[in-house]
Amino acid sequence: MREIFVNLKRFDVPKAMGGLCLTENPQAWIEEIIEKTVSLGLGKLDGVNVTYTIPDALILPAIAKLKSFPAEKTKNLAIGNQSVFRQDIAPGGNFGAFTSNTPAAAAKNMGCSWSLIGHSEERKDKFEMLARFEPCVATDSVLMGKANAAVSQMLNEQSLCALKRGMNVIFCIGETAEERGEGTFEEQKPRIEAVLKAQLEIGLKGVAEFLPQRKIVLGYEPRWAIGPGKTPPGAEYIAYVSAFAKQTVKKLYGFDIPVVYGGGLKAENAKMIGGIKSIDGGLVALTKFTDPIAFQPEDLKVIIETYLSA
Repeated sequence: MREIFVNLKRFDVPKAMGGLCLTENPQAWIEEIIEKTVSLGLGKLDGVNVTYTIPDALILPAIAKLKSFPAEKTKNLAIGNQSVFRQDIAPGGNFGAFTSNTPAAAAKNMGCSWSLIGHSEERKDKFEMLARFEPCVATDSVLMGKANAAVSQMLNEQSLCALKRGMNVIFCIGETAEERGEGTFEEQKPRIEAVLKAQLEIGLKGVAEFLPQRKIVLGYEPRWAIGPGKTPPGAEYIAYVSAFAKQTVKKLYGFDIPVVYGGGLKAENAKMIGGIKSIDGGLVALTKFTDPIAFQPEDLKVIIETYLSA
């Protein structure tokens, strides 16, 4: 089964306010996105699951719109949220004193079946908070390693909360430019492997007990290649890293894990990504990168078809 994830980021904010939504009413926008997605047949593709991870404010209207269609038209469509808190609500325990954070119970109750954990932006945010306390974590290799381990530990706790609550998890991993270092690809490989192995050793600890009832998917994000003007990795790089991630998980935990390309699946690279045997899908953000920046289900259909054509 191929897994296609779409992270809709700040489509809860209209463009006039600096966000990405091209309409003044984000709720109407997400409802239209779901309606188009269903009408294009993306909910009943053979061998392909499509999951939208969206801001909390748009989850309820998205779920309601999805439920308004017959089940046979939406069987392979799902809604997820953009991460959960590292603690959760429990009967007889914490009732939810997590102001400004989204516990897994809230996401599940809204209807989410997936949670996006450890996205490159989330890893960056957590690391920067630690660097505010101790700026040396950004320059001292020993402290940087400890800070990254602390980030991975928090992400692991978040993943376990989502899984315990009955949600599936797409867990993102990836190396920064500093971690990858200079030199040829052969020279970079040991450094890349060390970073990803550390993220997997900590981040996936304890998740095996929830399989196969729940799904765990790795999203590989080459963090050094994400953003305007950045040069994305080629097929050889992606194939090597994704195969290494799969082998590492199998060795550490004894189960096979799907890996999707999280550096931005788009029309331009979909065929190349689809031809990599160790890749099982992709993470889409935008489908139009020139002003006005946008996401369109019609473009998503083209991306998926191009990916599958390989």
